Amino acid sequence: MSAPAEQPAGPVLTAHRAGLSGCHRCGRVWPQEQARCGRCGAHLVPPNRQGLQKVWAWWFAGLIAYIPANLFPMMSTQTFAGLAGNSEATILGGVVELIHYGNYDIAIIVFVASVIVPIGKFLAIAWLAVVAGRPANVDQAHTRLKVYEIVEFIGRWSMIDVFVVAILSALVQLGFVASVHPGPAAVSFALSVAFTMLSAQSFDARLIWRGLPLRTRRD
Repeated sequence: MSAPAEQPAGPVLTAHRAGLSGCHRCGRVWPQEQARCGRCGAHLVPPNRQGLQKVWAWWFAGLIAYIPANLFPMMSTQTFAGLAGNSEATILGGVVELIHYGNYDIAIIVFVASVIVPIGKFLAIAWLAVVAGRPANVDQAHTRLKVYEIVEFIGRWSMIDVFVVAILSALVQLGFVASVHPGPAAVSFALSVAFTMLSAQSFDARLIWRGLPLRTRRD
């Protein structure tokens, strides 16, 4: 079995080192001296680590909103106008109830979408903001890019818990018999998801490639 080919030690040329700047809106590359994109007219801004301040600001806002989202009730159920009792459930409390009634598949979906995914996004965005612009080889830069793409992809699925509460609130409105209302945690959870999405969108992916050395390192 032949040994794998050794990666050449030539210069790692990035757009920044080539004197080019990419447009955030349409992706077209232009010389750094150009102030506006000739295709869409957007301002061309060079990558800068100072832009991470906005990432951290939205990140902390999302983390603060995520705390009450897990402490307060996500949904409240009223039966027979409160005569048969009212029940309130937090995110984890709802997962436990779903498991109690045998709805394991739905419990797994809610737990992953409401607990695992948000915590994973917080950790991933924080890690990207810490390592952005720092020295890295090509493989490490590709790993950072993959993490960033995963965060961007799963952002659209983070609202599933809020969607479930909204659907139940719209469908289960039987007047005196039973009614379902969203709890205060629904607003906090929605804000947390929105803030983390803004944090991810504020991250300049071009900083991933700024840490590449001029020449690749040999093992």
